[in-house]
Amino acid sequence: MLEQEHEQHPDNPILFPSPRTGGYWSPDAVSRINRKLLKNAGVEEHVRYHDLRHTFATMAISSGVDVKTLSSMLGHFSAGFTLDAYTHITNDMQRGAAEKIGGFMESVTAANPPEPSDPPEQSLCKVIPFEKVG
Repeated sequence: MLEQEHEQHPDNPILFPSPRTGGYWSPDAVSRINRKLLKNAGVEEHVRYHDLRHTFATMAISSGVDVKTLSSMLGHFSAGFTLDAYTHITNDMQRGAAEKIGGFMESVTAANPPEPSDPPEQSLCKVIPFEKVG
């Protein structure tokens, strides 16, 4: 659909140019279109495009899109900015994090090998078990 739209005005770099000016839509025109779309969709509350951007970013993160890719899609200079400004922690994200931490803690405590005996006193070397390295 986007390609078909672009074919209607191939020399214009703007994907959805204003039919009156051929340039960008005015903010007022975009707001009017948004209100009309919301009304046609049966949405009674006011939803801004910025709200949709926040929702998109949060849903993308919770669906597993990596932050670096999302940051690029949103046109941000850093993934940290994306996380700080455009994502909101959802209950599912909190639950998932708790499950990951719980699983990690279970695996660490379940696979706790016995401590090796102390090295003989005459040895100056300390033995570090490989399981504890890394």
